[in-house]
Amino acid sequence: MIFNPEYEAMDGEARKRLQFARLKNLAEKLYAGVAFYRKRMDERGIQPRHIRSLKDIEGLPFTTKDDLRETFPYGLLACPRSSIEEIHLSSGTTGIPVVDAYTHRDIETWGEAMARTLAAAGCTRDDTVQNCYGYGLFTGGPGAHYGARVLGANVLPMSSGNTARQLQVMRHFGTTMLTCTPSYALFMAEEAREAGIDLRSLPLNKGCFGAEPWSENMRREIEAQYAMRAYDIYGLTEIIGPGVAFECEAQDGLHINEDLFYPEIIDPDTGAALPEGEKGELVFTTLTKEGTPLLRYRTRDITFLRRDPCPCGRTTVKMHRLFGRTDDMLIIRGVNVFPSQIEHALIEVEGTEPHYLILVDRGASHLDAVELQVEVNKNFFSDETKDMEGLRNRIEGVMKSKLGISIKVKLVEPKTIERSIGKSKRVVDRRAL
Repeated sequence: MIFNPEYEAMDGEARKRLQFARLKNLAEKLYAGVAFYRKRMDERGIQPRHIRSLKDIEGLPFTTKDDLRETFPYGLLACPRSSIEEIHLSSGTTGIPVVDAYTHRDIETWGEAMARTLAAAGCTRDDTVQNCYGYGLFTGGPGAHYGARVLGANVLPMSSGNTARQLQVMRHFGTTMLTCTPSYALFMAEEAREAGIDLRSLPLNKGCFGAEPWSENMRREIEAQYAMRAYDIYGLTEIIGPGVAFECEAQDGLHINEDLFYPEIIDPDTGAALPEGEKGELVFTTLTKEGTPLLRYRTRDITFLRRDPCPCGRTTVKMHRLFGRTDDMLIIRGVNVFPSQIEHALIEVEGTEPHYLILVDRGASHLDAVELQVEVNKNFFSDETKDMEGLRNRIEGVMKSKLGISIKVKLVEPKTIERSIGKSKRVVDRRAL
């Protein structure tokens, strides 16, 4: 279902005119009211009057996460503090958090963006949405909640954790849609199996999963465990939270809400703009944000954009699901590897669970050493050394074939690797210790 055809199915040229008008207005607002951006624009010798087309956005300054931290807490505020109705912070556990401040209109925009997201996954006012994203300063829970309310759906504001109760509520209240991280969806499925609950017998038939990278194989695992359709969604605190981009029923790329967020792909090393279809770093400009609008925010996420027709009828550009991030990329003996690539290869190996940990260290030889810890399925786990050795060899062979590098594999017993109710931690890099 298309929630807002006026913007989601807008004519391409009309959308460009709208984006340009909003970009021009944003640049004028930031130059006049935010000292940080006025200084950055002056340093680049560009002012709002120089913006005569969408391409001129390439002359505007980038914004980075470091900029947000250096201006903490209100240095990027573009409206009076009395206009702010809500504040959210990044979910990071180290360093100074990043701030996203929302006016009343920003909250309405957020609800609209998430209503489009949930509707694209088939959600209607007749659905019961069990929202297991974290509430509080984290944007996941509130974003999904606002979207469900705009749609008129029934919301179960569960937040994350207390899995036994999650499963109980799921059965008693007839949950039809689930929203959470993909790793927590698999964790709940694991707990359900141990509790003797057949998730496939429940009315739950769709889910929106995000907040961490996940592979196509992981999608298939979730869909099989729940007998549902699992949709990828994308967002980040700095821009608005969830609701920036979403999959439709085609499950073939994520539609970006282009009337609200202007996307670019750049070379992560040079900052030069790349054409649609070429892989690089994703950059967003918030076209309508009032509280803390951002110019050309560097997300560090790696993807590419495509504009081929979609059977759903939306005309918005689509981004490919994330390949990883420029700041979690592992360089192993000269080869660039993202954890999502390891996950995608790992799930193809029978006898393993979708729980793993990558340990990176530097030995006496000063060469990077990588160990991949993999949980073995309890039905496959064996005391026979030859059986376990055979499985380990198969995994190492798959990694060599898929990634082009040799990785040492260590098999561990079921439930050995720590579970997460939020974003799962996949990499422990000891090289900086």
